[in-house]
Amino acid sequence: MTVREILKMGDPRLLRHAALITEFDTPQLHALVADMMETMVAASGAGLAAPQIGVDLQLVIFGTGQVSPRYPDAQPIPATVLLNPVITPMGAIEQEDWEGCLSVPGLRAKVPRWEQIRYTGFDVKGQRIERVADGFHARVVQHECDHLIGVLYPMRVRDFTHFGFNSVLFPGLAAESDD
Repeated sequence: MTVREILKMGDPRLLRHAALITEFDTPQLHALVADMMETMVAASGAGLAAPQIGVDLQLVIFGTGQVSPRYPDAQPIPATVLLNPVITPMGAIEQEDWEGCLSVPGLRAKVPRWEQIRYTGFDVKGQRIERVADGFHARVVQHECDHLIGVLYPMRVRDFTHFGFNSVLFPGLAAESDD
């Protein structure tokens, strides 16, 4: 396992559309997932998309099974590997809440997301996954899947009075620096 470099906003590779995964349960795919898990944990992330490490495949991972140090008030999300995801909103209710991103370090913004979604896709072995998620779980899935279509959360911000550096917005919190 290797901790990979996380691309930062401004890198054009983050704006590309990722390709569908057509082969499951390969040694290369397992190695990629292991590297992504190691990278996400090392960065204290709640999720990571393959494009964030320069791999143009429709693969996201999220959840740690415990409280995230970057989101201490959020409910834990089950650790999940999701390939070729499809998100379907369940209802018209959106909710704005704070988001950050490993590719946009040191910043946070209030971002609108569907409150409840159904997501489908496949695990690393090609077994179908179908879940309904709400709250923080739904937010994380939507955020990570945006990376697969070249969208970073600042592109979804509607009110830029709720966008800024962590140290300014949340003084005294040491969860994340403004690097």
